[in-house]
Parts: sequence; C-alpha cells; structure tokens
Amino acid sequence: MRTDNRNIKNKIISIYFILVVCAILFATVFKSLNLFQINTLYIIIGLFLAVLFVHFIARFFEYDSDGTNLIIKNKGLILADFVNYREHKIEIPKYKIEGFHICNYLVFKSLVLVVKYSDGSIVKERFNITLLKKKKIKYVRQSLKKIIKQNKKVKQG
Repeated sequence: MRTDNRNIKNKIISIYFILVVCAILFATVFKSLNLFQINTLYIIIGLFLAVLFVHFIARFFEYDSDGTNLIIKNKGLILADFVNYREHKIEIPKYKIEGFHICNYLVFKSLVLVVKYSDGSIVKERFNITLLKKKKIKYVRQSLKKIIKQNKKVKQG
C-alpha cells in the first residue's frame, strides 16, 4: 500500500505566505503610525513563533509497503526539492518490524516504528504524521498491523 500527503503542500505554502505578509504589514504599519509601540514587538514575536510552529509541524509523509521492504519518508515541504535538509527516510525489510504505535498529542501526531535489527538491538524510529488525514492514518495502521501479524505467524510456525 502506498500513501502520502502530497496535496497539503499548497495549503502550507499559503499559510507561510500569509504569516510573512502579516509580519511585514504589522511591522511597517504599527511603526509608521506609532501605535502600540510595546505591543508591536509582541505581535512580531507571536507571528515569528507561528511561522516556527508551522515549520516544525509541516512535513511531507510517504508510506510504501509494496514489495519486501517497508519505505517510510518524512521531509520538509518548503524548499524540499532544492535543499533536502529535513529528510528522514527508512527502508527496511518487513520482517524486522516488531511493533508500532501512533502518538496523538494535541497539535502533533507521530508514528513510532519499533525495529529489531539482526544484532538484537531495538530502535524506535519516529515520523511526523500530523498533516496526514485520518483516513490515511487508518490505512497505515491497518497495513502495519498486517505486517506485524505476518511476522508473528512466521516466528510461531
């Protein structure tokens, strides 16, 4: 099964644009009118924090369980085609997957994948799935449950 959140990119770019325009507008208008001199700093800091928040939440997610390997990829949405500095990719055989869970915080969702390597070490890989729709999260959950069920069946038999 393959899924991703490709269609969210335009919305995130629009949000970035609106926040940057608002920051510039507030900085110039409030400074020229000498209104809210103290509050102007708070507004600019608030908008800057909003841009940072959107930057850390906005991630592209791709899931591919076709074939013998499981491929999961997270990368940034802005400038990801030119500078790929936020990419986190894992490509592992399905039989190495021990478990998973989906953490649903207030404004952030993550997929934690438990992988057992041949040397016996267990590693937890985290992926940001905040912008993935509920329907697609359900599909990812079903696919991972199926993989884990097959792995348990192979170990028992």
